[in-house]
Amino acid sequence: MTEAILLVGGRGTRLRPLTVHTPKPMLPAAGVPFLTHQLARARAAGVDHIVLATSYLAEVFEPYFGDGSSLGLHLEYVTEEEPLGTGGAIRNVAGRLHSGPEQPVLVFNGDILTGLDIRALVRTHETTGADVSLHLTRVTDPRAYGLVPTDATGRVTAFLEKPQTPEEIVTDQINAGAYVFRRSVIDTIPAGRPVSVERETFPGLLAAGAHLQGMVDSTYWLDLGTPAAFVRGSADLVLGRAPSPAVPGRCGDRLVLPTAEVATDAKLTGGTVVGEGACVGEGARISGSTVLSGAVVEPGAVITDSMIGAHSRVGRRTILTGAVIGDGASVGPDNELREGTRIWCDAHIPAGAVRFSSDE
Repeated sequence: MTEAILLVGGRGTRLRPLTVHTPKPMLPAAGVPFLTHQLARARAAGVDHIVLATSYLAEVFEPYFGDGSSLGLHLEYVTEEEPLGTGGAIRNVAGRLHSGPEQPVLVFNGDILTGLDIRALVRTHETTGADVSLHLTRVTDPRAYGLVPTDATGRVTAFLEKPQTPEEIVTDQINAGAYVFRRSVIDTIPAGRPVSVERETFPGLLAAGAHLQGMVDSTYWLDLGTPAAFVRGSADLVLGRAPSPAVPGRCGDRLVLPTAEVATDAKLTGGTVVGEGACVGEGARISGSTVLSGAVVEPGAVITDSMIGAHSRVGRRTILTGAVIGDGASVGPDNELREGTRIWCDAHIPAGAVRFSSDE
């Protein structure tokens, strides 16, 4: 297999409080745009031609990645004029594929960080003779997901909507967002209209007697749809829990990019990333967080599981836990912002304005 489709740039902008200019796949995760990790992992698995199916803010991808040669890839770009859904996006780029009718095409989702063994999924597809093979992962609580039960051989038997009762939870397996299609199957997806692979393509193929094969791989899987998940994914890349050949440095407790300044007594742990030109002051403690380029963390600040936007400032002794500070925002000294706090871009929080501590 040498060819893939990468679905990127949807309108799910739950990270918008962080930045109004950069789509999620281009936000730095472990020091590089998240999309870089996706592309590098595909290249390491033997893919050399990738078509990016883009929509929202698609114009930022090609100027950054170009023809893909810097990553050892040949990249092409196809932009939707109107949202087409997952299946519609796959069908929309079919004309750019070079594979023959029986050859495999990898399809993966730009919002998912995974440790999937891509070569193993392709082998499963080829050895079983499947029409489509799906990466499945197991989750502790499957109520938020559609379920994908399989038989003893791994063949998919159904696609079930999100379970509403305990009796409906017949498996803990869910669709993990990566597939291998037989090239000819892609041409059966209706063209020119929105199509969901989860609700229309896959159930339709199953009803028609097609062979859909599931491969369970639960090594690492994270949907990056929320700011908290994005921060967690970046930290896991630095820690080495989520594998990627694109991390610019050795895995460990911290990743400090060139031109960043970190005081000698500042403590960085838990996969923290400090971006280029950022400054971390004396006595600051940062764990499991991302500090983007040009941001300033003043002395004594304590930051945990948070994202600090580009060119923002966190004041002295301020405590942040599970917070997102937008680009250019300023949080003054002696504030305390807890889980779920979102500070909009360029906003200013005065000194001592917010606290969550008990008065006891």
